[in-house]
Amino acid sequence: MANQISTEHLSIARQNFAECQPMFVALGDESRQQIIMALIGTTCETGLRVGEITKAVNLSRPAVSHHLKILRDAGLINQRKDGTMNFYSVDIRSNFSKLTNLIKIIEKLQEETHG
Repeated sequence: MANQISTEHLSIARQNFAECQPMFVALGDESRQQIIMALIGTTCETGLRVGEITKAVNLSRPAVSHHLKILRDAGLINQRKDGTMNFYSVDIRSNFSKLTNLIKIIEKLQEETHG
């Protein structure tokens, strides 16, 4: 017989899913995945400009700008301004940790139900 699921853990999982929803939407697009992959090797001190990202992912500037906005709004990338130039990098410390926490709570729920 399966163990009882903790209502506290279930509530936390629901909350975490809700918090991660914008990231799931943002990461569900292949072009945005390519942009994330292009930015992984950069830091907030270096970053890439839109033109560099455009070359790396083979998309138009308007398309890259559109995808960057979605990724920024989801809290997955940073934008750093240097004069009139914008540099983009992956923001590992913020919302990616929410995805990690969601996976941990799901694992905990599975342990509770499968012993």
